[in-house]
Amino acid sequence: EIARYYELAHELEPNVVDSVSLVNELVDNGTPLLIEGANAALLDVDFGTYPFVTSSNCTIGGVFTGLGVAPQKVNQVYGVVKAYTTRVGEGPFPTEQLNEIGTTLQNKGFEFGSTTGRPRRCGWLDTFLLQYTTMINGYTGVCLTKLDIMSHFETIRIGTGYKHRGGWLHYYPCDLSVLSEVEVDYEEVPGWFGQDISDVRSFDELPENARRYVERIEQLISVPIRFIGVGAARDAIIVR
Repeated sequence: EIARYYELAHELEPNVVDSVSLVNELVDNGTPLLIEGANAALLDVDFGTYPFVTSSNCTIGGVFTGLGVAPQKVNQVYGVVKAYTTRVGEGPFPTEQLNEIGTTLQNKGFEFGSTTGRPRRCGWLDTFLLQYTTMINGYTGVCLTKLDIMSHFETIRIGTGYKHRGGWLHYYPCDLSVLSEVEVDYEEVPGWFGQDISDVRSFDELPENARRYVERIEQLISVPIRFIGVGAARDAIIVR
């Protein structure tokens, strides 16, 4: 077995390079690079809901510490955000819906781990949380995914702020004891129940209430939504 791996190592050897030098050379030569982050912002070991986090930086800092790319070389930062909120495993989740709404989001959105099959916790979109991740990451644009899943609701709620013990919070709390006690302030908007948007490829062709939902999110997080996912197909996306 060791001998077999030794042979494989020799086959792979020509592909082993100094990645820091390679990536920076490509950037300096004007080669467009797309760097994809893994895991959600609140799983970041420094800025997430510790201890319910992963062991690395899932936010923008992971690009710099992981690849050795200088901050000024990054031109655009896109946040990938579902049209609702999900969480895997334990940890605070203020907008979680432990009811038929959460079950609908889970089933219609196929919110189950691809490897373990573990169901994801689901709830309404939390724009107060998104304001925090926008501050940390400096989003220049957002990719809003799974807008089609919201077609299953006549009325949609958006989490817009937190109250704690009667007072408004003006920041996303790092203290989990506070976060576990917050009361979410919701804004209610009309949905587009029963309207299939999976074949829509232009923003203007979306149902009026779907457009209003997207535009309201933009207003709340002060970031333009550049891409909108409207279905499971690879081409089911609207570019604005």
